[in-house]
This record gives sequence, structure tokens and C-alpha cells, in this order.
Amino acid sequence: MTESFAVNGRFLSQDMTGVQRYARNVVAALDANLSAAGQRATLIAPRGADAMALPAIDTIRSGRLSGHGWEQIELPRLWPGRLLNLCNTAPVMKGDQIVCIHDANVFTAPESYGRGFRTAYRTLQPLLARRSARIATVSQASARQLARHLPLRAADIAVLPNGHEHAFAWDPAKAERAPGLLAARADAERPFILALGSQARHKNLALLVEIAPHLADLGLDVVIAGGGSGIFAVEQLAHASNVRLLGRVSDDDLAFLLERALCLAFPSWTEGFGLPILEAMARGCPVVSSDRASMPEVCGGAALLASPADPAAWIEHIRALAGSAMLRQELSGRGRGRLPLFSWRSTAEGYLDLAQSPKAQRAAPAAPVIPAPRIAAVVATRGRPEVVTQTVLHLLKYQSLKPDSVIVSCIDPADAGGLQGRNDVVVLTGPAGLAAQRNTALAHLPPGTEIVAFFDDDFVAHEDWLATAARTFRDEASIVAFTGRVLADGVGGPGIELAEAMRLVAAPPASDWSWIEPYSPYGCNMAFRLTSIGDLRFDERLVLYGWLEDRDFAAALAQRGGRLVKSADAIGVHMGVKGGRMAGERFGYSQIVNPLYMLRKGTMTLGQVADHLFRNMSSNLGRSLRPEPFIDRRGRLRGNLLGIADILRGRMQPERAAALQPRGKFR
Repeated sequence: MTESFAVNGRFLSQDMTGVQRYARNVVAALDANLSAAGQRATLIAPRGADAMALPAIDTIRSGRLSGHGWEQIELPRLWPGRLLNLCNTAPVMKGDQIVCIHDANVFTAPESYGRGFRTAYRTLQPLLARRSARIATVSQASARQLARHLPLRAADIAVLPNGHEHAFAWDPAKAERAPGLLAARADAERPFILALGSQARHKNLALLVEIAPHLADLGLDVVIAGGGSGIFAVEQLAHASNVRLLGRVSDDDLAFLLERALCLAFPSWTEGFGLPILEAMARGCPVVSSDRASMPEVCGGAALLASPADPAAWIEHIRALAGSAMLRQELSGRGRGRLPLFSWRSTAEGYLDLAQSPKAQRAAPAAPVIPAPRIAAVVATRGRPEVVTQTVLHLLKYQSLKPDSVIVSCIDPADAGGLQGRNDVVVLTGPAGLAAQRNTALAHLPPGTEIVAFFDDDFVAHEDWLATAARTFRDEASIVAFTGRVLADGVGGPGIELAEAMRLVAAPPASDWSWIEPYSPYGCNMAFRLTSIGDLRFDERLVLYGWLEDRDFAAALAQRGGRLVKSADAIGVHMGVKGGRMAGERFGYSQIVNPLYMLRKGTMTLGQVADHLFRNMSSNLGRSLRPEPFIDRRGRLRGNLLGIADILRGRMQPERAAALQPRGKFR
């Protein structure tokens, strides 16, 4: 390979964060590889940028501008050839370039960044994704996140992770501040856990302050290095006398701290990679880490993992480490065993391959075996025992990620058909109505359930539906509700036979979209993070018209905070079986009263209600002259008129729909 590429050296003019550390180490490893091969490359930086000793890489410092202006305007002029960009941004008008985007945090954790930063990145990165020759990132989890928010496929993103070798160069004997700061504690010999501070909210360091009193009872301090004193409010620290803020420290100081800490605590909600985990492992420090986003991928089986929303789990993990020297030694050894998987030299080789051929493919490392979240699958059914038996048996047989529990919620045990008596299905009975039946299931979820998935009794799920939902909830901690892509929906037609539904999910067509957000879950296939649901329940006054019951529940959940999404990777077919469905009058009544009731609750907007009423009434009126044989259009129209009459009388009672006496052949 001849000198055919240059490196964007803007990072040499920026403060050191994890992204700049990545760039410096990749460039140093590139230089070593080029030097060994007798080859050369170029690094182009703004005038006045820091210098790096690079025998095989020529450095050019030029330009009158700085920051984004230099990168967007002057850099393309200074280097017309192929460009390697390692720090999230690049010249937007340049096509012949490789760009490393480290994470999707501006989309998944926007509250951690200022408005200007968010706007710039959300504008720039989609353009780079479309124009660049290749996008790279630092973990498989980050690749999946980027594919959800940028016009990219995860399989097309090159994964070139952080390395560990730089941490071996740190010298704790040269530590200047850390020894004195530790000695200044009331009890200088008191064990401590170490965290790395940052004001970004997704770092979740508030969890450590929350559990600090419990750690004090265990005789432990919490030492937070970096980030400054503005991370926590004064009142937080007043209740955590065992928390010590050291401020920014050098790498040598960090090595000193890591080699003396009981563990590194890393409770982030999301990370593109989580480099401090690898640095702790290199220095022999045990790790307790969040189980979200990239962290399980980096940790493998070499750390104790816990949900960033579960303080009790963090206390128990730290208690176990404090009480067992053997466990600490075991985790330290496992950590060192993972280091060869993450090497700057290997990552630099990957970039050299891309510089030579941007479409080059590298074999992805084997994904570590990570315990799956505990999932409960819930199916509410009534009057369709044969249908629910077929769909639940299909779910049990074919899902690649087996649910920990399957709950069938009925009115009468006979509704469960052939599922009665099976040891892998829990059959519950309770009050009638979809909302009430789902609430019955929520009240009987097994302890430890993390995700609850609701399926209609006539929904046939692709084998990876639950696995996709579980991976999405793990990747993105701010997601609270999830729904998938319905390949075919028989609700608006005569229905779809089971054999045809199975054929469709076995060979699904490609989708022209991958991710929609926000999106209210569609009740035939939806999943929720149980900790987000809390005490929220489906509104049992909405006795009919399941889609609006789902929408009401999701809107109430969204008001508590969190994201509602639709993924094209979770696939299924809604058969739309007609047996056991409601008569037209009841359905039509709900079409009018339910949305107005939800408007009063605040779970539908005026615009949504107006659109909903117009579409349903016009459809029922227009088709009542020649109705479909499988839809009671005239009954629905009568129900619409009854609903309007009740609203005009001031009667807002959605539950009245269940008491209406239907007429005609659909009775």
C-alpha cells in the first residue's frame, strides 16, 4: 500500500476525553504498523495543535480556522484524497472517507448534551452516514444503535473497538495527587470503590451517591475521580459523608487508584464502549458494571453486572466483593483474560484495511454469552381455544430466546384449550375484558421479571421476536415500550390462516425502514420494561377496542418518561381471526366514546381524536351500503350514532359498550 490516505488530526487540538484517547492510540498503532511495513501516511491538523512523535506518519499543521470550521472548510482543501476520521465528525461534503462514530448517545441520551451539540451532531451524522465510503464504530451494541438512528445497516458498520495497551504504560509510582487525596480521608486505610466522574447524565453516578449510605454500613468509601465538583447537588453529598470527589487526576494517578480500589463501579445507562472497564482490567481492578448497551459486550464474564436501575443489586455485588478476596482475585484474572480481545494494534490493522478498501469486511469477534433478561409472554384470550392453542404452541416451539414464563389470561379455563395442564404455560382466570385480563397477568408475573411481552391470541411471531426485543431493551436503557413490524394484518380482511402466517414469518421480505420513534405500540405484539410500568395498569373502563386500550396505556407510560419505538427487526403476522370478535354496535360505540374519553384523560390529542373519529365514521358510512361480509359496518354505524347521542347527553361511559345488545347476523 502506498501513501493513499490521511488522518483528520483535529483531535490534537481538543481536550482529552475517551474519543480523543481512542484517536491518539489508534494513530500511534497505525504509525507502528506502517513503520514495520516501510509505508507512510499523513496526519493533517489545525495550526497550533499538539504534536505526536510519529516516525511513519508525516504531520501537516495548516489552516486559519479552528474547530468545525477548520474541519468542514479547510481540511477537504488540504487533503483531496482518502481521509480517516476517528472522532465522530468529518467534512460533510467529502465522500472518500472513513468515519468512526463512537455512539448514538445524542439520540439515545439527548439530555446529557447541550442543545447546540445535539443539533450539530443530529444534523451532521446522518449526512456523513449517507455520503461516507464507510462508517465505523467501537462495539456491536453501538453498531445496532447507530443503525436505528442513521440511514445505515448494522451489518455494514465496521466494528473497531478500543484497546488496552496504553494502560500498561501508566506508572502508579509517578502518581502526584491520588496518594495525598486518599490519605486525607478520615480513615486513610478504609477500603473504597472507584468511579470516574462526568456531568453527563447517562453516566448515572447519582446511583453511587444513592447507595453510599449502605456502603458506609459496609465500611466502604466511594471515591470519584474526574468530572469536577459540579456533578452532584450539595444536598446529595450532605447525605453521603463517605463520598470523596478527587476532581481530575493524571493517568498515573488513575493507575494508583485502580490498583488500590476494591472495584471500579461503572453504572452508565449507555456507552459506545466503556473504555474505563478495559483500563481497570489492565490494572487488575475488579469491575462492577451496568448490564446495558456495550458494557456486557466488553465485560463478558469478567465482571459483575447489574441493572443501572437496581441499586440493591449494586449493593449486593459490592458486598460480595468486600467479603471475598477469592472473588476479587477471580475477577481480576478474568479481566486480564479478556484483554487480548481488545487491542489497538488489531484496530489499527482494521483501519489500514479500510483505508486500502473501504468495503473490506473483518470477522466480528464471537459475542460473549450474556444472561438474557427475564421475559414473560402474556396472551389474553376469550372464546377461541383452538386459535390460542396453536399460536402459543408456536411461540413455545420456535422462539430463539425462550420466555421465562408464558401466561394465558382467560375468563374461563376452557378458553385456554389444549394449553391447560401444561407445565410450561400458566393459565389464569379473572374478569372479562382485554384490559382486565392483561391486568390479571401483570398481577401474577413471576418475581424477577424484567420485560413483559403482550401478544394477541391470533398473532404469529417470528422466531427472533423476543430476542430482538430483549436486545433492544438492553442496548437502549431509555426505551420503555417496543413494538414490531406486522408483515400482514388480517383484521381488515377475511383473516389469515395459520399455515399462511407461518409461511410469511419464516421468509419475511426486507423492510425499507428499520426504526420509527416515537411510535405507540400495536397491541397484537408489544413489550414493556417492567420497572417502567411500576403501578400503571390498563384502563379497565376501556372494555372494548383493544388498539385504543394499548394506545391509552402507552401514552400514560410515555408521560412518565421514556421512549416508545417500533422496530422492523421484530416480525410477525396478525391473523385477524374473526371468531369470538365483538358485534358492530359495541365496536362502533367504542370508536366514538373511547377516543373522547382518552382526550379527557390526556392520552390522545385533539388532532388525533378528530382524525380518528372522521376516518372511522366516514368508513362505516361509506361502506354500509355494500359492507364487507366479515365486518358489521351497519352495526358499527349504529354504534357510532349511539356514542354520539350519549356524548351529547353528557354521558362519558366507555364501559357501556359491553352492555349494548347487538342486532342482525353479527349478534
